[in-house]
Order: sequence, then C-alpha cells, then structure tokens
Amino acid sequence: MNLLAAYGLLAHGLIFGGLVSLLPLGVLRPHAALAGTTVALLAGIAPALHALFGPPSLTLLLLALLHLQQRPLVPLTYPAALVVVGIAALFYPAALGWGSFDPYALGYQPLPLLAALAPLGLVLCWRGNNAWLLILAAGLAAYAGGLFANLWDALLDPLLVLLALGVVLRGLAIRLIVARRR
Repeated sequence: MNLLAAYGLLAHGLIFGGLVSLLPLGVLRPHAALAGTTVALLAGIAPALHALFGPPSLTLLLLALLHLQQRPLVPLTYPAALVVVGIAALFYPAALGWGSFDPYALGYQPLPLLAALAPLGLVLCWRGNNAWLLILAAGLAAYAGGLFANLWDALLDPLLVLLALGVVLRGLAIRLIVARRR
C-alpha cells in the first residue's frame, strides 16, 4: 500500500467520523464521532468511499478534523461554500473537456495557480480567517511534500464540492423560508 492509498483510507475514516458528529447527540457527539471513525475503518465504509471518490483533498480532511472537536469549528459557512461551488463550477466542466483549456493540467506545473492563491492567502490573513489559512497552507504543504501529484487534488475534490453544494442549498432554503415569513 502506498502513502496516498493509506492517506485515503484513514482520511475517509475520519471524514465518516465527522459526518457522524453531525448527529444531534449532545455530550456523546465526540464519542460517537470516534466510534464512527472506527466503524468506517473496520466495517469497510472507508475503503468503499476511497474506491468511489478516490483520496479526499486535504481541505475536506481538515474540515472534518475541525468538526471532530468538543466545540467544533466549522469554517465551511455559506460564503465559503459558495466560493468552493463557484470554483468547481468553473473547474470541473473545463477539466472534463468542455472547452479548449484544461485547468487540471495547471496543477502539475502550478506556478500560475500558486500566483493566484497568493492573493487569496493575503486576504485570508488580512481578514483573520486563520482556519482557512491553515487549511490552504496544509494543502500546499501536502502538495509540496509529494503526497499529491496535482495541486488541485490537494485543494478540491468531488466530495468537498457535494458538501459545499449542500451548505449552499441549505442556506438558500433558509433564506427563502425567512423571506416568505416576512
């Protein structure tokens, strides 16, 4: 088993634990998350997720880890999820061949991508958004350390996009409900 496969299995186990931690269990939430992680690794849920989605991005793993705490820190708010969905809406169709430009190829020689991420890092630092700054830095470090062959794989994955889409749709539904009550 290579490093990326081991990372993928462990990461999917932790992500499943993060999913279990969303259940309204009160003080038992952290224990249920730990049990969910264990069950995912032992019962074959993590390998199934790994086979279906491939290795998750470090962004998704860190979002799950931040949610496993006693007092969860959830940086995937509506605006952040909107940014992720917007990037995916531009990235995935072009990467699938709709158009002559393939943004996925930029991830193998990422100097232009890194140049585009530098202002994002400065904005995150200026706004004091330390959680997202840490996630961005960890993703860049994972790519630089050789865990991921493509920078896009370290930062974005389909499961993260589905999660962000769920957050956006939930936010839109709440806004619609609030608007109807007025």
